[in-house]
This record gives sequence, C-alpha cells and structure tokens, in this order.
Amino acid sequence: MAEDSSRAFVKDVKRIVIKVGTAVVTRNDGRLALGRLGALCEQIKELNSQGYEIILVSSGAVGLGRQRLRYRRLVNSSFADLQKPQVELDGKACAAVGQNSLMALYDTLFSELDISSAQLLVTDSDFRDRDFRKQLNETVKSLLSLKVIPIFNENDAVSTRKAPYEDSSGIFWDNDSLAALLALELKADLLVLLSDVEGLYSGPPSDPKSKLIHTYVKEKHQGEITFGDKSRVGRGGMTAKVKAAVNAAYAGIPVVITSGSAPENIIRVLQGQRIGTLFHQDAHLWEPTKEVGAREMAVAARDSSRRLQALSPQERKKILLDIADALEANEKLITVENEADVAAAQQAGYEKSLISRLALKPGKIASLAKSIRVLANMEDPIGRVSKKTQLADGLILEKTSSPLGVLLIVFESRPDALVQIASLAIRSGNGLLLKGGKEAKRSNAILHKVITEAIPDIVGGKVIGLVTSRDEIPDLLKLDDVIDLVIPRGSNKLVSQIKSSTKIPVLGHADGICHVYVDKSANMDMAKRVVLDAKIDYPAACNAMETLLVHKDLVTNGALNELIVDLRIQGVTLYGGPRASLLLNIPQARSFHHEYNSMECTVEIVDDVAAAIDHIHHHGSAHTDCIITEDQETAEIFLHQVDSAAVFHNASTRFCDGARFGLGAEVGISTSRIHARGPVGVEGLLTTRWILKGSGQVVDGDKGVTYTHKDIPINS
Repeated sequence: MAEDSSRAFVKDVKRIVIKVGTAVVTRNDGRLALGRLGALCEQIKELNSQGYEIILVSSGAVGLGRQRLRYRRLVNSSFADLQKPQVELDGKACAAVGQNSLMALYDTLFSELDISSAQLLVTDSDFRDRDFRKQLNETVKSLLSLKVIPIFNENDAVSTRKAPYEDSSGIFWDNDSLAALLALELKADLLVLLSDVEGLYSGPPSDPKSKLIHTYVKEKHQGEITFGDKSRVGRGGMTAKVKAAVNAAYAGIPVVITSGSAPENIIRVLQGQRIGTLFHQDAHLWEPTKEVGAREMAVAARDSSRRLQALSPQERKKILLDIADALEANEKLITVENEADVAAAQQAGYEKSLISRLALKPGKIASLAKSIRVLANMEDPIGRVSKKTQLADGLILEKTSSPLGVLLIVFESRPDALVQIASLAIRSGNGLLLKGGKEAKRSNAILHKVITEAIPDIVGGKVIGLVTSRDEIPDLLKLDDVIDLVIPRGSNKLVSQIKSSTKIPVLGHADGICHVYVDKSANMDMAKRVVLDAKIDYPAACNAMETLLVHKDLVTNGALNELIVDLRIQGVTLYGGPRASLLLNIPQARSFHHEYNSMECTVEIVDDVAAAIDHIHHHGSAHTDCIITEDQETAEIFLHQVDSAAVFHNASTRFCDGARFGLGAEVGISTSRIHARGPVGVEGLLTTRWILKGSGQVVDGDKGVTYTHKDIPINS
C-alpha cells in the first residue's frame, strides 16, 4: 500500500509497546492460538534485530487458567459431583494457574527464536509508589539494553480489584489501559493494540454497513461510532481499546489498533502502511476530504449500469463507437500524459518489464479504437436466450444472459487495460470500478476522462468509476452487497492479497507460467518458430513462454542444441532444470514455478509426453500450455490431459488473448475454475436470469398444472 502522510511518525519510532489481547492469544474454543502467537513472536524477533525496543503487554492468563482448571476439576470429580450445579471457577485462581502457562509458552517460543524474555507482573496500586515507577524504568531500561523482551501483565491473582472490573477510576483497569500507562511511563514512541478485527469500525464489524476508520478524529468520530459486544473472552473489547488509545494519543504517543491475526501487521505499521486505525494528537489535521466514498462510487456505478442495461442494443453500440472516436480524437493528449508516466517510471528506477507494459507505443490508440469497433459490431450479448422450456401448457421458461452488475478491476502498469475493460463493461451492461497502478496515474486519468465524457447523460459517466487511492481498496473489497465480481490483473502478490481480503468472488490468475513442450516427432522448423514467438514476441506478457520442455530424444539428434542456439541468438538468458543444467552447462533455475516476464526462460528435458504433462501439473499455473508434435495421438493426449485454461497444439502461447480469440477485447485471463476460464471477454462478464411467461397458472401443491418439461426451439 502507498505510504500515507499521517503515517510519517513511524520514521522516529524506536520504543514500541505492543498489547496482545486474549482474543489474539486464544482461539474461539478457548485453546491456545499457537500459530498466531508464533507469528507474533517472529515479528518481534525481526523488529528486535532491526534495533527496535519492544515491550509486550499480554492478556490471556485468566482464559488459559480457566481452561486448565476446568479440565482438572473434571478429572478429579466423581460422577455424582458432576450432576450438581457447577460453581464458576475463581478468577484469581485461574489467573495464577494461567500466568504460569502463558509465560511458559512465551519463553518456549522466544527461546526457539534465540530471544530472551522476562515476566513483569504489576497491580494498580504499584503505580501509586514513585519509587516503584523509578525502579520499573530502570529494570526495563536494563532489559532492553540486553535485547530482552519484557512481558507485562496485570497480576490478577493478587489484585484487589474484583469482577466485573467496571470501575475505570483507578490508574489502570485492564490490560489496554495498562499498555497505555506503560507507554507513557516508559516513554514509548508507539503503542500497538492488537485485536481480533482489523481496527476500529464505524459500527459492529459484522455489520456490512460498518466502515473501517483509518484515522480516528476525536471531534468527528466519538459521537458517530456504535460499538458491538465486548470481547468474547477478555475484559475489555473495542470500547476499552479506544478509551486507552485516546488517552495515550492525546498525551503524545501515537497508537495503532490493528489485527493480531493478519501476518506481519506490526512490521507493516512500521513501514508506514495505512492499516488498522491510527490515533494521534494531530489527527484532526490529516483527515482527508473525499469527494466520493467507496460505497457511494459503487452504488453510483450500479445505478448507472441499470440505466445502461435499459438502453437498446443500438444505443449501447453507439456509445462504444463514440468512445473509439473520442480516443482517436484525443490521441495526442493521451500520448503526452502517458509519456510523462513513462519518464517518471524510468526516473524512479522501475523494472524494464513494467515500463514496457506502461508505454502506449505508436499505433496503440488506433489498435484499441479498432478493437472497440469490433466489439461494438458483435451481436448484442444481453438478453440472449440460451434455453427455452415448456414447463406446462402455456407456461414458457427462458434462460437468458444478464449482466453481472458491478465489477471491481484492480490492475497494474497497463493503461491499455483500462480501455479494454471499460469497453467490455459497457458492451456487457455492467457498472465498473477501476483501480490502476500509481505508475500509470496520469495515463489512467486522461483515458478515464475521455471515455466517460463520451458516455451520454442518460447513462452517466459514473457507470465507470476511477479509484484514485489504493487506501480505498480495503473498503471496496468489503462491499459484497454492491460489488459482484473482483478481477485483479497484476502480480502474484496483488492477486493473493485480494483473494484473502474479500468475500466477493474473485476471477483472475496469479501467475502466467506457460510451457511449450517439443515432442520427439515435432517438425523442428515449426518448433523453432513457435518457441521463439512464444518467448520473444512480448516477454512481459502473461502468455509468454517461461519454460521450454524438450523430449529426451531431441538431445541425441542435436535438435535441442538448435533450439538453444536460436534462443541465445535472440538474447534469451537460459536456466536449466536438474537435467538440462548439467547437459547444457547453464545455471540451474531457482524454481520451476517462476514467471520471468523478461528475456529469460527455463529449459528442462523430459522422457515423454506423460512426463511433460506431469511437470506442467506440478509446476505450471494452469494458464496456457502448448505441445509441438506431428503425432496426432500424442497431441490428443496432451490436449485432453493438461488441465490448463488454454491448451494449444502447434501454435504459440501468445495466441491466448481476447482480441486474438475474437472476443473483441479481454478483461483479463482466468485460471480460476469458475464460470469463465482463459481470456475473459463479454460472455465471462454475464450471468443468467430465468424469465417465466405464463397466463395465470398456479402451483396449488403441484396439482395446478400438468408438467411437460419439453425443450422447445429458442426462436419459437
């Protein structure tokens, strides 16, 4: 995520107090969440090695002790004892037993990471003693100088406060307020409160209308927030966290409330990423003013899409033709903005493959306009009847094509993708939200402006929304009641992040690890042409060849050497699998599952077509794979057994493209095993509706009609 100016304070952070809630330490069933706790300790180890001073405040002792004592009571009770009403266990005893378990766990986890930890138990009354506070500072200072992690907890076993702990008039009253107190007392630079949710929401996190608050502004938010239930296990919950965070923040210590379940969240906070909720005494100066929020943009796109669907096919066709004309008319303006993006990317030191995808080369605008006109002249896809059934006499059911609704497309680098996606959305009657990479900011802005200005007012330009801040994506990904499909186009990391962050269906592919297998019966002149085209026509594309598989017989007859020489003449750097690297004396590939996106590829030797198929299934990404062979039987085996979105015989992998498939354009390529695979054009952006036409029929317990369920011609 992009760095936010409000997160600039992290540059001066050295000493951090981290509070771990009971809901982070334990799972829903009350047992230890070892995975989460282990990941947390690994983060602390990394931060410790980077020179940060880490102080931990950990809840969880009472919960762990209660679980142990319940078990102990169970094994020591007679059957008759168990029939009696069970008295709730004493919380003080639970704390005493649980604290031992909690610290043993931390000691074990940190020892495995070659880190030492220390236990410091405190009570509310301790802090009334000035000498205690002085000694506390000295002890912690000494521990931190030795890179030991001090772990604090309230000494509930001997604390004089009683449940239900509702009195907040003391010096501290739960571990959240203890963490805030320690942050002040020990002069910390940052307080991180880990929760079981992503941060502070405007309402209960389970409510789909609730929004994550990135920066808490007391004057704005304190009267707007509706809190849900208290913590499922601890004493506090979000109400306690917010109170502690406000107290610490307005005393000068920045506070971030974030999820303790998400990996590396503390590290991401210290990298300046905008995650969780920030509390800061200067927050009121940073609060951005957004013209349109994520939900408003999505709702506007849905409303406009319904107006678009209501148009006639000819009216939708005219919109596309107008967009094609507008792009050509504004080509010089678009080129100027794109060249500025390319220059900025070069100055910033971006990789050549990214800059290649970013540049709108001469003729690109004309090519895009041509593709839009092809799309416009295709048969209208909306309302097409694919099945017609007579359910009963005079009762006709039709299965028809229908727009999905609102699409969210997140893409990197390629501004031409914006044009293709926008034209496909209009052709399919869908609303659209677009988020391009920051490296193409100016190109995307001008393309969006040109396209939306060509859309008539009866539909409105809001049918295509341009998301300008990456910080809005988390909010958009929560709008499963408004957005119907997310399509990420970009890196493996981007796709993985989106898939793990949303309940909205996701269509796309993470990798483009495409293979060309040259069989022993291949025509070698053809093989050379196909292999070279698949690799060098556009190496940065996801359908470029990344691995060349060669039948072992081609080693002995010299055909492999010919292929290798041709690739090297074209400037391709070669890496080998275990067999090829030894035979050809080339560096061994670090992984078969690697997408180069450049003039590099992996070569490996296989025994036969079955071995090639097995290699593809183990190391490929189910994108596009090709066999070159003159043996028809071998070709059929490959075509039917390779489980990829596109499988070719004697043709370059570069043909896997929406325009080349005759789809007009593509919104992306899907390796998901859902309704659309391979290049996704208009049809992949449609779903179905059922239209039933009758004349007053009723079910009446299935006695009202006589069912015929007869297929009838679609045109009848």
